[in-house]
Amino acid sequence: MKIVSAWTRQIESGQHPNSAGLRNHLTAVHDKNAGFTERFAWDCRDANGKNSYQLLADVIDQKCHSNVLDLGCGSGVLLDLCYQKFGPELVLSGVDMNDAELKLARQRLAHTDIKLHQSMAQNLHFVADASIDVVLCHWALTLMDPVSPVFATIKRVLTADGVFAAIIDGDTATAPGYAEIHNIIYGYAQREYPSYGTTELGDPRVRRAGGLKELASKTFNDSDINITPLLLGLNAAPDVLAREAAGFFYASFVLSEAGHHKMLIDLETYFTNHQKDGTGCIVMPANLLIVRQN
Repeated sequence: MKIVSAWTRQIESGQHPNSAGLRNHLTAVHDKNAGFTERFAWDCRDANGKNSYQLLADVIDQKCHSNVLDLGCGSGVLLDLCYQKFGPELVLSGVDMNDAELKLARQRLAHTDIKLHQSMAQNLHFVADASIDVVLCHWALTLMDPVSPVFATIKRVLTADGVFAAIIDGDTATAPGYAEIHNIIYGYAQREYPSYGTTELGDPRVRRAGGLKELASKTFNDSDINITPLLLGLNAAPDVLAREAAGFFYASFVLSEAGHHKMLIDLETYFTNHQKDGTGCIVMPANLLIVRQN
């Protein structure tokens, strides 16, 4: 179903969308498609067979970490993984601004005592200063605007030797075929919204390793900041890949039913023409940001 929001109306009229429009758009997308991120991200794996949730969970060291916050926790996949991996001894909590996503998270985590909060990442007034050992953020930092207050809030709640780790969009040039898939999806979005893509969701500096490190360094100026590029791949039949890829791109949610159908056909054709041994492949570029306070 085509999403119409304050953000898309601003794009359609040639305006530069503001933060309020962005929040309205994200809410509209997630209200109607709660849980869509997990379906694709869980199956995308790196060369060692780990997905992006597992890579974030690996940052936790139970020997020295006891309190973990998932920022932008969505449907609770990462929190559930951490609970299964570390058990109830680890104090886990999650924050998300979307009620539909939190509803899924509450259902998934009903067997635990994990606390969930509905809030913006820039305003964690319910979290005490220097009370969190690890803050994790799975593919949500890219969508937060403004970002600087988010970093400031994370620094406030982290302990003196705390860790912040996030999975974020990576350099598209590093992922074979990604640009072609991106262009197919964005091409259809631009047929319905000619200005689509001129303004990215969130702060575009976060999508580049250099810009991300510069932003983080302004807040975490006394910390070790490392950014590791990742490639996360999914192999499947062309029709499956078309649906999965489309479902991960926010641009696909602004399309009319007819436009979405045509886009899926073009994506399936692309994956069919580039398959090997009967299966196609999509490779997602990502960055793993790890900030360790000294």
